[in-house]
Amino acid sequence: MRCALIMTVKNEADSLPRLFETLAFQTKQPDEIIVADGGSTDDTVRMLRAASPKLNLRVLELPNANISQGRNAAIRAADAEIIASMDAGVRLDPHWFENITTPFFAENPTDVVSGFFLPDPHGAFEIALAATTLPELREIRAESFLPSSRSVAFRKAAWEKINGYPEWLDYCEDLIFDFDLKRAGFRFHFQPSALVYFRPRSSLSKFFKQYYLYARGDGKANLWWKRHLLRYATYLVAIPLSFILLAYVPAVSLLMWLVGAYALFGTPYRRLLRAWDKLSVTEKMTALFYVPIIRVTGDVAKMIGYPVGVWWRLSGGRRQTGDDK
Repeated sequence: MRCALIMTVKNEADSLPRLFETLAFQTKQPDEIIVADGGSTDDTVRMLRAASPKLNLRVLELPNANISQGRNAAIRAADAEIIASMDAGVRLDPHWFENITTPFFAENPTDVVSGFFLPDPHGAFEIALAATTLPELREIRAESFLPSSRSVAFRKAAWEKINGYPEWLDYCEDLIFDFDLKRAGFRFHFQPSALVYFRPRSSLSKFFKQYYLYARGDGKANLWWKRHLLRYATYLVAIPLSFILLAYVPAVSLLMWLVGAYALFGTPYRRLLRAWDKLSVTEKMTALFYVPIIRVTGDVAKMIGYPVGVWWRLSGGRRQTGDDK
């Protein structure tokens, strides 16, 4: 079986040299690489075309295409039975492509392979951000893990069966793709050795925008409404109530603060303690300081973004895209 690698890009000129290097050193090479460019205005397309002969790479120029449209176009153009997907801004483990495709050739082959991803942080802020937002391998339940399209592989026939990625959705599209594959009965295999490394956002403003867009995507796709409701209840009901109770039953108020602090910050701080070995004392203190700021910033971004997505969905935004899926 032929195995292709696809990805979407837009203005990734700064990250492409590292990506090219990790692609060149893969222990197993893709039969072809298809890259969909969504309208880059930097040197991305020129750099891709320059790398084309060496990497067996083909570029599709699709101005204004969203991620789903770009992925679908790349998959459609691929002449392969197996499709591996990743993002341009990642660094691949040398065995990634080999490990992400091997389960398709096993005695009991699968339909979808879920790879894993690890942070590649630079400095105290990014280490704190990774600890606050990204699960560790020990936290993953293989039977329920939903792969990110920065590290996943699947049969092209499975993609065809569910009509591809949802082109009406600009963010969280890979989750809808996963759900559609599961509902169609396709078999998933978790392959933690298929590793990609990606750099967390480098500033609070970039992180805020990222989580706003993620939450907007949740609202558009009607995802995780219970989690979002719990977040509103925590910040708009429980926290104000704890301050009101402080004047009447301070012990109850203190208990609410302790339980709330553990729920919000306990896991991030445990991850941070396992990840900060190379930081100086000053950097460790900085990272400790950043964790609650990052957590609250992300929650505020989600609380703002989610209703925007819900409004889009309720006002008929999906129908306006012409998608009746």
